[in-house]
Amino acid sequence: MERYQEIERSIITKYRKPLWKKFINGVNEYKLIQEGDKIAVCISGGKDSMLMAKLMQEVQRHGIMH
Repeated sequence: MERYQEIERSIITKYRKPLWKKFINGVNEYKLIQEGDKIAVCISGGKDSMLMAKLMQEVQRHGIMH
């Protein structure tokens, strides 16, 4: 398994619950994503933007749970 795949897997398995919960709570509280929205994600390469990209990828795969 490539290093990036290990990192991605650890985000999903180890950190998904605390990160995902805070992310989804913020999205829902501030109504940041609505049905039918098209979202562009810019990545600078920093840890914060890479994590945001991964969280948005999870939204794309699984949707937002209200």
